[in-house]
Amino acid sequence: MDDMGVIATNKRELKFYYNSASAIGKQALGYVKASNKKVLEIDVAKTKVTATQWSELADLLNIPIKDVINTEHPDFVSKYGENPDIPDENDWLHILEKNPHVFQNPIVVNGDKAIRIETPSDIAQMLDGEEQ
Repeated sequence: MDDMGVIATNKRELKFYYNSASAIGKQALGYVKASNKKVLEIDVAKTKVTATQWSELADLLNIPIKDVINTEHPDFVSKYGENPDIPDENDWLHILEKNPHVFQNPIVVNGDKAIRIETPSDIAQMLDGEEQ
């Protein structure tokens, strides 16, 4: 798949995918807003992210889609069990589409780079040296 994709990339703009119901999402949002760049917030609790967009995010991060899901989230465990055997990427995408609240860590996209935020200071790493 060599086309541009649906997630447009712009180095002057940060796309911030997060869940406003999560503490890390709210904390990281503050860091992102403090940058000199324009910020496009995508709160997965309020905005539907398509399977194609989730797939693109995983590709940008170079990880399998299941790695953006919190498989220890109580809702996930109650629906799918503790160690679900879900080999198909499309099944994981379907889980994310139907249950966006199990989205694990915020993701920041800047240009053609994306990082997953595990602590709010991870954002500083991405922004370092890019504010000129």
